[in-house]
Amino acid sequence: MSNFPYSQNAGAGAADMSVDAGLRSFMLGIYNKMALGLVISAVLAMVVGTVPAVTAVVLGTPLYYVVAFGPLAILFGSSFMMKNPSPTGTAVVYWSVVALLGMGMGALVYRYAGIPDGFTTVAKAFFVTATAFGGLSLFGYTTKKDLSGFGTFLIMGLIGIIIASIVNMFMQSSMMSFIISVGGVLIFSGLTAYDTQRLKHTYYALGGDSRSMAVATNYGALSLYLNFINLFQFILALMGGGDD
Repeated sequence: MSNFPYSQNAGAGAADMSVDAGLRSFMLGIYNKMALGLVISAVLAMVVGTVPAVTAVVLGTPLYYVVAFGPLAILFGSSFMMKNPSPTGTAVVYWSVVALLGMGMGALVYRYAGIPDGFTTVAKAFFVTATAFGGLSLFGYTTKKDLSGFGTFLIMGLIGIIIASIVNMFMQSSMMSFIISVGGVLIFSGLTAYDTQRLKHTYYALGGDSRSMAVATNYGALSLYLNFINLFQFILALMGGGDD
């Protein structure tokens, strides 16, 4: 989810990151698109999780499988089919993933709506996630340390978390769920800082090409959006005692 078709190793310190209006504009565009995606996902999750008629259609019919597995299908499909990504194509990928994940998280809203102080727990988890994400992204943006070497280890850790999660679907171990959640928080915390720095290097590698910049903005927003959503879900799992 972090290996998009742009240079990840432009080299820390290869360019002066201090006062570059173009870089600030590029990163701001990414953060704005990511923030809008989070808002849309939150609205869709609330509608699906709290409006009975919508809940029944989305979560109680085969449509749920489209919502649940659609994002993965889109991400993997686009990585193979979009050999020369366009701004329009990558925008469709981004907003499709945002919409499907938002509807899918309606199941989480529905579940917590039936728990005492459930929405309070969700709100606290969101605040913790937003605070941590902001700090980690700021670190990735400002640090002079090259984080590219951590990328491989983070991706390997992510694969391990996915495999462990699949195994635990059958084991139903609360201890393994806790370990997976802790590991997920650590991995997506690292990916947040790593992807932020990668996007800085991407900006300089693109050399101001407007088409490539538009594509990179969409992919960048997708990377950070997915990091935020996954970080939030793992933090919520820890704060909710595994009730999610």
